[in-house]
Amino acid sequence: MRALAMTPIHLPPEEIRRRQDRYDRLAPPGLAVELRDVGPAAPRALDDEPSIRASERAVAAALDRAGGGWDVAFPDCVLDPAVPDGPGPAAEPGVPVNGLLKLSSMHLAAKNIPFGAVVRNEAIGAELGRRLRAYGLDAWVAGVAVMDLPFDAIADTGAWNAALGEAVDALAAAGAAAVINGCSAVDVEESRLKAPVVDPTALALRLMPIGTST
Repeated sequence: MRALAMTPIHLPPEEIRRRQDRYDRLAPPGLAVELRDVGPAAPRALDDEPSIRASERAVAAALDRAGGGWDVAFPDCVLDPAVPDGPGPAAEPGVPVNGLLKLSSMHLAAKNIPFGAVVRNEAIGAELGRRLRAYGLDAWVAGVAVMDLPFDAIADTGAWNAALGEAVDALAAAGAAAVINGCSAVDVEESRLKAPVVDPTALALRLMPIGTST
């Protein structure tokens, strides 16, 4: 099965390589993921609502011109830009477009697991909450915690994980039995937190159907 992942922002080659290596490591047997950059017209970071909307438009356009030969496509972003809100993976015929947040959050809800999410900044937190509401998951969401981290923390595993503890503990106190890590490109270190942290990329890749077109 061939999957196309599209970055939500324009990234330098070294960050593309880092994220591609992560997909190569996380993809289960039978799934090959190719990461492509969305292009220079896209924003360089998601720091406010206008940049999030611009990312959504850029991802939709990039997926439209990606061509055939893919079994599934998805944005390399936990905000699911250009992913349909409805229950199916695609709103119209063509390559199915699925979402990392959609797959992982619906999986937790289907198992009746109340969950929260940690995010880098306020704008991302607001959009992630909107997406979860659009997916009809309000009943399972315990909250979204903002860690106030710079963009560089995405590639800095130590900085990201150092900020997790307080945020996860607060969400656990609010009733979260699991916490979605609100970035598709961060490795979460195993540690003794009050709730398990879910890597949405790793979980979503395991949930994608292997060996059949969808």
